[in-house]
Amino acid sequence: MLKCIAIDDEPLALRQIESYIRKIPYLELTASCNNALEAQQFLAGQHADLIFVDINMPDLSGVEFVRSLVERPMVIFTTAYSEYAVEGFKLDAVDYLLKPISYADFLTAANKAFEWFELKRRTSLYERRHNQRPADASEPVPEALPKDKEYISVKADYKVSLVKISDIVYLESEGEYVRMHLADGSTITPLVRLNMETALPSEMFMRVHRSYIVNLRCIKGYVRSRVFLSDTEYVPIGENYKESFQRYIDANFKNL
Repeated sequence: MLKCIAIDDEPLALRQIESYIRKIPYLELTASCNNALEAQQFLAGQHADLIFVDINMPDLSGVEFVRSLVERPMVIFTTAYSEYAVEGFKLDAVDYLLKPISYADFLTAANKAFEWFELKRRTSLYERRHNQRPADASEPVPEALPKDKEYISVKADYKVSLVKISDIVYLESEGEYVRMHLADGSTITPLVRLNMETALPSEMFMRVHRSYIVNLRCIKGYVRSRVFLSDTEYVPIGENYKESFQRYIDANFKNL
């Protein structure tokens, strides 16, 4: 159950958020505030997992309010002004809802927050168990990553997406940014610059060109200068990467 706070200076908008929260079984409304100052007072003595907060409010804006929090819960911003979206995501917001807010959009954002909450909870539990293991324990530590570690979080299109690493077919450099090409044919371009070679497992991904990194498990075939990821889709192999790519092929596949 996620303990939620709703903050909005518009009574009708606040009542709508309250109504939506009450419809979702894993959300619990613990406070409803007409302004950010009132919310600050509540949080001084109470815990919250998720905040729904309007950005454009008098005295203290939603963005200023979130910045002021020392222990920051998950945040979903609501506003009638789309130009505030990027500013909201600089504060690691889970999502951004543009007014008027439909229940479908609200539910999507809430589901995202719940998935993120569960991911952090399970990861924290795994790390605590792992750190409590005695140094001389005879039982071997499993090398496989927990299920939670199979995902990376990516900020794109004014939302945070949890992307399964195995679903990434290849990555394409676009200047300072990276476009992810996924198994379902969709693409994601993160809002912030990513160093994907450190974020992704090296045993699963290989750079084959200065502009391309491929998922080795998605390779369908290759010729001297191309790696095929489907019957029609391929990426080039750079001259400086041909030798290392060929070593990988020779070490892992038998020639018939």
